[in-house]
Amino acid sequence: MPRKTDSGNPADWLWIAASDLELIRLAAERETGFPAAHSKLAEVLEKVLKAELLRLGWTLERTHDLDRLLEALEEKGSDLIPQVQPLCDVLAEVYFTDRYPGFDVDDPDWPKLRAQVEGVTALLETVKGRLPASL
Repeated sequence: MPRKTDSGNPADWLWIAASDLELIRLAAERETGFPAAHSKLAEVLEKVLKAELLRLGWTLERTHDLDRLLEALEEKGSDLIPQVQPLCDVLAEVYFTDRYPGFDVDDPDWPKLRAQVEGVTALLETVKGRLPASL
């Protein structure tokens, strides 16, 4: 039976984010598809931030802007800012620069990407641990 997801359910955002992380980890392990893996990691961070914001009572805003999501977390008084800020700093522009032509693209830095994956994974696990078991 197909899984019915709900954009208002933080657990569904995390479920999709975790699936995406599996793909990114495989790309990082094989060191293939750096721009795709890097931009996908920015998308995963977006999903994790939206899950936390929804958990805090935020009304879903359709945006890919990590800086805007960070600002919303600050408005909600989130204690995750110290963990989220550095990830947003490095991934905020990646969603666009690694997906579309017209930008300067850095050489692949696989160790840095793997470290970023671990940071996003830790954040995902933190947010997941805050959800009620029934979600």
